Amino acid sequence: MNKSVIASIVISSLSFSYSAVAHDHAAGQDEHALTTSFMYQGKPATQATKAYNTEFAKGLKFDDTKSFQEGRANLIAPLDAATAALLADAYEFIGDTTPDTINPSLYRQAQMNNEAYGLYQVNDNIFQIRGTDLANMSLVRTDNGWIVFDPLTTREAAKASLAFALKHLPFGNNDPVVAMVYSHSHADHFGGSRGIQDMFPNVKVYGSANITKEMVDENVLAGNAMSRRTSYQYGATMVPSDTTIVDAALSNGIAKGEITYVLPHHETNLESKFETVVIDGLEIVFMDASGTEAVSEAVAYIPSMKTIWAAEVTYKGMHNVYTLRGAKVRDALKWSKEINNMIQQWGGEAEFLFSAHSSPVWSNHDINDFLKLQRDNYGFVHNQSLRLANNGVVLQDIGWEIQKVLPQSIKDAWHTNGYHGTYSHNARAVYNMYLGYFDMNPANLNPLPTKAEAAKFVEYMGGDKAILKRAKADFANGEYHFVATVLNKVVVNNPTNNDARSLLADTYEQLGYQSEGAGWRNVYLSGAQELRIGRQAGALKSASADIIAEMPVGSLLDYLAIKVDSIKAQDYAFEVNLVLPDTQDIYVVELSNGNLSNAKIDKVKDTATATLTINQSDIVRLNLKQITIKDLLASKAANIQGDASFLEILANVMTEFDAAFEIVPLPSDKVIEANRAIYMQDIAKPAHNGRHHGHDNK
Repeated sequence: MNKSVIASIVISSLSFSYSAVAHDHAAGQDEHALTTSFMYQGKPATQATKAYNTEFAKGLKFDDTKSFQEGRANLIAPLDAATAALLADAYEFIGDTTPDTINPSLYRQAQMNNEAYGLYQVNDNIFQIRGTDLANMSLVRTDNGWIVFDPLTTREAAKASLAFALKHLPFGNNDPVVAMVYSHSHADHFGGSRGIQDMFPNVKVYGSANITKEMVDENVLAGNAMSRRTSYQYGATMVPSDTTIVDAALSNGIAKGEITYVLPHHETNLESKFETVVIDGLEIVFMDASGTEAVSEAVAYIPSMKTIWAAEVTYKGMHNVYTLRGAKVRDALKWSKEINNMIQQWGGEAEFLFSAHSSPVWSNHDINDFLKLQRDNYGFVHNQSLRLANNGVVLQDIGWEIQKVLPQSIKDAWHTNGYHGTYSHNARAVYNMYLGYFDMNPANLNPLPTKAEAAKFVEYMGGDKAILKRAKADFANGEYHFVATVLNKVVVNNPTNNDARSLLADTYEQLGYQSEGAGWRNVYLSGAQELRIGRQAGALKSASADIIAEMPVGSLLDYLAIKVDSIKAQDYAFEVNLVLPDTQDIYVVELSNGNLSNAKIDKVKDTATATLTINQSDIVRLNLKQITIKDLLASKAANIQGDASFLEILANVMTEFDAAFEIVPLPSDKVIEANRAIYMQDIAKPAHNGRHHGHDNK
């Protein structure tokens, strides 16, 4: 009897993915994983892609360089080599001329992000470190020290960034960090918290409303699937180059290291929309913005500095209403209204605006222009998507149609472009939020499973050879969208058709080269890579001890429930009290009808078949495999009263997830080895044409 209800919740199979980023990937590691000496490289752009990107560039306002000017303003100290090395990958290939293999708008965003490279001054009392991670670390002056707003993704990035800032700040270099503020529940905004606490043990932590619960709950139940998908969205298995990942939309990339979490001492806005908090003499007005970019999020205003902290409700681009990795659809209307609240509350006097991503905005006029365009962009996505839907435009079409009705003022503004969230998939998100996935066409109500549908599709079109002949002709004409659709059917039906596999990879690649959205590019190019050389390593793991330690027991039990095999479990039943003396919580856990349920209760149930008493702190140790249930029972740290057979039952009905499940049909070992010679290049030989030299694009 060496397993228990708690020991079964082993976090070795629990992998968190978090938004904005990406940031945790179940990489699908196998024997074909990349070595450190070579990297994957794609093919050149076709003439059709070159023509597409050339035409796309004609509609862009390259003479508007204001965002570059704002990004370069007030640099105090450029990063030294050691601090710059924090970025997960190097982006030295980004230069002045747009490669044929990158959408010119996305390349401009990459150039702008690539210039974020040091300690910057926002105003007399606010400074930012940019370029060491996906997010900015901001330092705000108090009476006796500093507040860190958003301590980055990893412990290592936070410590090095803060050390660099304290070395180069124009004043207060020896003063303590008195507080940290987490703007929202995504890990690039709290993951480095332990690094700050390592340096300043007495730091007080503030977080947005319900941040701990939402941080854990948002992605955990679908965590395995989300992790695998995240590796596609963020191009986690590719080394940056002009034929692979070029940018992460919010910044160039993500720092390496350990993701941590220090529990907040205070969560803001639990009782009111606006809450004034005084931190070491500095008055900050927090406004709840939960349900916009994150389930838990707050923005803020610092009256004495006339400064808006916009968190991630705004950045210099359009964000995801639906994020490609997964997560719940966000409310575009609420997003627009919360930005409007910021304008109405603070727009009259604000002189500075700084955010968790991108450079600041200065002057009251520019702040209001920026916020109004951001507001109207999310409002546009919401309102026009529903206008189109109410006129019969269906889910598959609405992403194409919304781009036809984009007002010129929004189209001309760089900071509303779809680098992270595109108009296409955001419009489909609005449709799905209100109307769901079904468009009411009976043909789409209950389609065949994907493999069965692919087989019939290929049969109806005359077989592989007939389809491939037509696909080659369409590919030559640059008609990549349908080529991708039809060849996917061929390869799903017949994974050994390597001619179709090769052309499908080529097709995904060209669609990636044409994509303005960083996520779209990465999804297409990741698909092409896996079609050619299989699953690759290269993922940042976020299921750290710090994260696990803060996971509520109720969430752990919910997660346990989705690992139950209902067919195996249908023949068993039990009801168990779970008593946690250190938190004084009690749960009842019941297996019935093939389903595992739980509820928090006030007192133990007399009808239960057993009672397990164990401290929540020991549950954490069990999850981290630091101790076994056998040890806890032997030492009397835990005990079971009643029928202990539920332990064996759970062990029998639990399943493990496949962290590297198939997304595209994978190639054979023979194909992988043949393609390595074509697509794997010496990592020491990529072309570099400069970094951080003031790109304006062209």
